[in-house]
Formats: sequence, structure tokens, C-alpha cells
Amino acid sequence: MGDQTGSTLSRRERQIMDILYRHGSATVAAVHAEIPDPPSYSAVRAAMRVLAEKGHVTHARKSHSYVYTPTSPASEVQKAEARRLLDTFFAGSPSQAVAALLEEADALEPDELAELQALIDAARKEGR
Repeated sequence: MGDQTGSTLSRRERQIMDILYRHGSATVAAVHAEIPDPPSYSAVRAAMRVLAEKGHVTHARKSHSYVYTPTSPASEVQKAEARRLLDTFFAGSPSQAVAALLEEADALEPDELAELQALIDAARKEGR
């Protein structure tokens, strides 16, 4: 596993990782086919090589292609990216981020509100 928390992802790298997490693993061609408004094939290949150098993915040769696989669970990367988002746009404040999300939501369903309340309650119990 690489130094994922210290290595931020570019927009394109996040797109690639999203595709890899959805599929579990994929070739450059498969990723290229799914990227919205894709760059050249060689640019996708280069970005995937950078992800491997950063330790976000591993690759193995299968037939005539390399298959890339994420090295960490999506939840781990989500936490690191959420921390980056909090630090960059919300001065590290989760409450400011939640307030911004709630302002943008047209309406939350009762089950969504209950889920949020359960998460708040669990955080309080854990002393967070």
C-alpha cells in the first residue's frame, strides 16, 4: 500500500480511480472508454502509470494488456479526499461542510435525516 493520505489526486486521477473502484480492476482501454470527455489514450495510460507510482494502484500483465487494481479500499481514499476537501474549502470544519451540503440539498428524505442523526449520535458516543 502506498502513501495514499499524503498524495492528493488530480481531477483526472479521481475519475480513473472511480472507474477502477466500480469495476474492481480495468485495463487502460476500459478506463479510457468510460472517462467523460476523455483525453488521448496515451494520456490515460500516463495517468494510470502515475497512479501506480503514487501507490494508488497496482498492475499485472494479462494477455497483451496491463490490468490495474486499486491498492486500498475506496473508504480509505474517500476519507483522505474528504480531509483534503475539508482543509481546502472549509477550514477543516466538518460542520461547515455539512451546513454547505444541507443548504444545497433541495430536501432530505426522512430516512436520510434519520441516517444523519444516527451518524451524529454514534460520533457523540465515540467522543468525536
